[in-house]
Amino acid sequence: MKKDKVSIKTEFIKLDALLKFAGVCETGGEAKNIILSGLVKVNGEVCLMRGKKIRNGDIITIEKADIEFEVKG
Repeated sequence: MKKDKVSIKTEFIKLDALLKFAGVCETGGEAKNIILSGLVKVNGEVCLMRGKKIRNGDIITIEKADIEFEVKG
């Protein structure tokens, strides 16, 4: 699994915006589909909320893409 770190300079970033920011997808619609298909885990739990607030220290895993991101503030 590819592990990477994503740095944010704000208190939080919404999950769909994080996927675009990290380069996992190109559009918000694509991010929405990935999230709603149940392929995204936040701290080990499947997350279906595209507006979920992701904060420093959260671990995002995208199943089938073998990618894991740790958010750093």
